[in-house]
Amino acid sequence: MANKQTYDFNKSLKDLNVADLKAKISEDQLRLKKLEFAHAISPLENPMNIRGLRRDIARLQTELKKKEMGI
Repeated sequence: MANKQTYDFNKSLKDLNVADLKAKISEDQLRLKKLEFAHAISPLENPMNIRGLRRDIARLQTELKKKEMGI
């Protein structure tokens, strides 16, 4: 199931332009900070969400770098 979601996520990144990618990265980084802060105060029900969000941010940054390099 996770592979299908990852595939769909990666496929949707191809359609975004550089400005949209940068906006999504900053939005997700803010969401990650909030999740980590909430987890520090009281444990999250599913702490694996933090890992998934970190990986999504990395995927976004990779796609942004590809677009900036013209690949």
